[in-house]
Amino acid sequence: MQATTELEPTVRIRELTKDKVNFVLENVDLAFANSFRRVMMADLPTVAIDMVEIEVNTTVLPDEYIAHRLGMIPLLSSNCDEAIRYTRDCTCLAGCPFCSITLMLHVSCNDNNTMDVTSNHLEVLPFPEDQDIQADPGEELSKRGEYFGHPVGKNDPNAEPVLICKIRKGQELKVKCTVKKGIAKEHAKWSPCSAVAFEYDPYNKLRHTSYWYETDVRQEWPLGDNAKEEEAPRDDEPFDYLAKPTKFYLDVETDGSLSPQEVVMKGLAELQQKLANLIYGLKQGPELENQQQANGTGAEPSWNISSTAPAPAPIPPTSAWSGGASSQWGNTSPGQRSTSNAGWGASPQAGAWSSGATAGWSSPGQQSNGWNV
Repeated sequence: MQATTELEPTVRIRELTKDKVNFVLENVDLAFANSFRRVMMADLPTVAIDMVEIEVNTTVLPDEYIAHRLGMIPLLSSNCDEAIRYTRDCTCLAGCPFCSITLMLHVSCNDNNTMDVTSNHLEVLPFPEDQDIQADPGEELSKRGEYFGHPVGKNDPNAEPVLICKIRKGQELKVKCTVKKGIAKEHAKWSPCSAVAFEYDPYNKLRHTSYWYETDVRQEWPLGDNAKEEEAPRDDEPFDYLAKPTKFYLDVETDGSLSPQEVVMKGLAELQQKLANLIYGLKQGPELENQQQANGTGAEPSWNISSTAPAPAPIPPTSAWSGGASSQWGNTSPGQRSTSNAGWGASPQAGAWSSGATAGWSSPGQQSNGWNV
């Protein structure tokens, strides 16, 4: 296990299929590898059914059950970053083709056989042309693929569709679904990954875990395939308490909404963006202003409160519980009338809890700093 500062990070792909990638990540530390895993699972945007309007439901399943199953159906989300907007970023009032997609499901059974209602029955409806969009125009529609927003595997004869429910003769299901963009931090339905396997130190050289066994630990805890990538330790090898893991084995399996290659590449880009935002936020005010002046951009207001906020007023030497006129608690009760500047007095100009302009704990009035309404 070599130091991470000596070699550059490398990625070696061992297996790549339509919905799965297995690779080895080397010369990085544990924090980076785990952050990369978490970003791929929860920070990549996809599209999923977010709102369901049930018009007819004569099946044996309740509306909430069907709505939940519809929300978990994976939808094709390739190039989701540029192909659709977040609803919170769109200027429309009630949905538009730039931030949403409409799916329709209308199925009825007319024979004596049980009918399976699957994701293949979902149809994408075009947005009404006569409806006023009231949104800023953009290029999102031109960057979508042919089947963007369609259920995964609908146009693939080799893929099995997702079962929604089963209906019998005389039963009918008609729902209207609204598809929106989101990430898995909001809900798991927006996660592009169905499973992400993560392993390091297959021989447990670092003793990061303890095996419970009855007789023989090697027989009861067999090694996996990743152990072939490393050299087996000797029985008399001393324990290196300074060693750190630098080689990680990841197996990423997607649900079909994004390809494995897109998940890995966008995961790295998202992690890089998060680290860049962190570095940008940690920079001090003068350093940030100098960098902006060097780049020719305008200086943004600094968040360094200590350099802009006035120094707090010194506390009077009198005791907080004393009866002097400058006492923070004063010598009168809240119900008494007082003309002194006691903290609980009735004076609206000097009381510490009063509503005047100079009160330290007052409500934001028209004369308060930064709250001029």
